[in-house]
Amino acid sequence: MQHTGAQQTAAQQRPARVRILDAAHELMLTVGLTRATTKEIARAAGCSEAALYKYFASKEELFICVLKERLPQLTPLLSHLAAEPGRRGLEENLTEIARQAALFYEQSFPIAASLYAETQLKRRHDEAMREMGSGPHMPIRLLDTYLRAERDAGRVRADADTFAAASLLLGACAQRAFAYEAAAEERPPVDTFASRLAQALLSGLTPPITDPT
Repeated sequence: MQHTGAQQTAAQQRPARVRILDAAHELMLTVGLTRATTKEIARAAGCSEAALYKYFASKEELFICVLKERLPQLTPLLSHLAAEPGRRGLEENLTEIARQAALFYEQSFPIAASLYAETQLKRRHDEAMREMGSGPHMPIRLLDTYLRAERDAGRVRADADTFAAASLLLGACAQRAFAYEAAAEERPPVDTFASRLAQALLSGLTPPITDPT
């Protein structure tokens, strides 16, 4: 994309950290995580590589910040719901979780997929994410926490396996991103997909309706 001089000037006036995150996001999407070097990111952001390291201690930290600040906000949503269960209807919450998760995995899959081609690089990223208390397991843990809170409040069956339910919901969202990447057919529309997934899970999570008679 060609930018006018005015657009380039406006871009340079943004804070350096914002420019770096934007450049990292764009490069990770277009060339993949492994090929998006800090040197190339700094060049695209219009700053030096030394300036990049003033804001981000490592490429791994930059990657995690891109996931947290430039992709759909799945983790904050799950943390908020886990802290305030019962604030909205269970189906409404599950639908919104599924929608945000589907969008998150759809956008993060092209970025992270290249890691699986380089074992040593993936191991380094995994270690860095563990040190920062992050990682792909965290959404499952947070959703499990939310569902257990709903179970304690009586809106989820007492015998429900909340961890399995969390794994099923997020696994389906991740699979939507993966399965249609090379397929000729389009991905199911995210709103329809999220609604159907939430309804399917509800049948196994909610207490049975008892006949008062």
